Amino acid sequence: MKKTVLAIAVASLALTASAGVAQNRRGPDGDARLAKLLEGRVPGKPVSCISAQISNRLQIINRTAVVYDSGGTVYVAKPRDPRTLNSDDILVINRFGSQLCKQDIIRTVDRNSGFMTGVVFLGDFVPYTRRR
Repeated sequence: MKKTVLAIAVASLALTASAGVAQNRRGPDGDARLAKLLEGRVPGKPVSCISAQISNRLQIINRTAVVYDSGGTVYVAKPRDPRTLNSDDILVINRFGSQLCKQDIIRTVDRNSGFMTGVVFLGDFVPYTRRR
């Protein structure tokens, strides 16, 4: 019985891993998607915290960055380990103040199962504004 359960677990893990690889190949490359999003914008001085009041403006660029669009400025924060970002996950952020800061605790939760999938440690937020 234990061997059967172990074999099923290994098989499902293999299928999940191969499905994830296939999914990443189907979608646009994260770096290319970020570059397209930032076309015509220039980077500013990195900051540790931003005013991110509207949560639906926060998005994940798969395996690349967390992006917040404040209207005129797009803030990009790259994590220490980009593999922790999956666009199929939901970000759960424990803020320590009114702003979104790189020190905030950010967990990722699978959109379908509701299980925690990881923790994200962000770097500084780089503001990008349109060229004038």
